[in-house]
Amino acid sequence: MCDEGIEYKTASVCIPPCHVRAAGKYAAGRIKICTVIGFPNGYNNTKVKIYEAKSAISDGADEIDMVINLGLVKSGDFKAAEREISEIKSVCKDKILKVIIETCLLTEDEKVKMCEVVSQSGADFIKTSTGFSTGGATDADIMLFKKHVLPNVRIKAAGGIKTLEDAQRFLELGADRLGTSRIIKLIKKEKNSYELSDTSY
Repeated sequence: MCDEGIEYKTASVCIPPCHVRAAGKYAAGRIKICTVIGFPNGYNNTKVKIYEAKSAISDGADEIDMVINLGLVKSGDFKAAEREISEIKSVCKDKILKVIIETCLLTEDEKVKMCEVVSQSGADFIKTSTGFSTGGATDADIMLFKKHVLPNVRIKAAGGIKTLEDAQRFLELGADRLGTSRIIKLIKKEKNSYELSDTSY
């Protein structure tokens, strides 16, 4: 994964927490190392998420993706959700913090509210999905993010990006980053097809 990320110049590679130290040592600064905390539903209490973030950064993570506490959001306690994000960002300091709000599980009103929460929290990115729930990024979600987040928050579309056309469309709609494991495979396939056709002349 690190080799492919380096070769194709991805923004980062997302590594399970237990492998962050080894991945960082191997990559040796050639690519950013990302990991996820509070996976998959964000139900860990804030102290646990803070410990996860500190541990990952100590191991060499450059970026932290956190899953919001979906229970807090569903109960309407948006102040607590914002407080948790802010506390984790204070631990991350200059490291990038992306906030996964799992759009497929939220109502339209909850998505809008979370755009406001993330914008006020100090986080760097709002992200659509973990990729492990009932759905991934949609055109409508990226357009909603673009409309409701403040300029200081970047947008990451993740989950369900299956084609190069999907990737291009999400970027055109306003995504700053894409989370996908399939695009590299598609690019490699196209590259191999081109090389084979090129050598046939």
